[in-house]
Amino acid sequence: MKNVVVILFKDFETLDVFGPVEILGRLKDHFRLRFISQPGGIITSTQSVPVVTEAISRIYGSCQILLIPGGLGVVNLISDERFINDLKCLAQSAEYVLTVCTGSLLLAKTGLLSGRKATSNKRLFAWAAQESADVDWVKKARWVKDGHIYTSSGVSAGIDMTLGFVADLLGYDVARQQSIEIEYDWKEDAGWDPFSEIY
Repeated sequence: MKNVVVILFKDFETLDVFGPVEILGRLKDHFRLRFISQPGGIITSTQSVPVVTEAISRIYGSCQILLIPGGLGVVNLISDERFINDLKCLAQSAEYVLTVCTGSLLLAKTGLLSGRKATSNKRLFAWAAQESADVDWVKKARWVKDGHIYTSSGVSAGIDMTLGFVADLLGYDVARQQSIEIEYDWKEDAGWDPFSEIY
């Protein structure tokens, strides 16, 4: 059983979180979900979805898988030193780190993506590259795995990445069965990315 810690912030992107949570939350024998934020309490997404969270101070040392979403809130957080430092502590202690969309920008600001391959939302890809030039940004990718860090493209790509992560951890058949049960057309090829040609 691995603790999955989902870090939330004001104006996170709803599907960035609940796409992966749908997959991991179905595998109850393998993953336990916890939602955290810096202050704790109710955190609201861009789409006004409220989520009850634990304070980040309660999590240190018990984060095995860290999930970092993106969203409008990233714009302010990339220059919030306290948040970035807290995020770095969590990411350094995690066995695996998963980011969705512009969540990779937040991880990049910790320095833990320096020299690594990563991807992000294609509509905002130029922003990611500008903010963290020391990251080897991969434009054409649904998701990228570099060691224990997984980064995905925009919003729905987090579902494909999470299924890929489950396949790596628990086997392809487990991941494929989950995609069938939720009636999702899993893009199994991490390099599949028509959106990189649009933006």
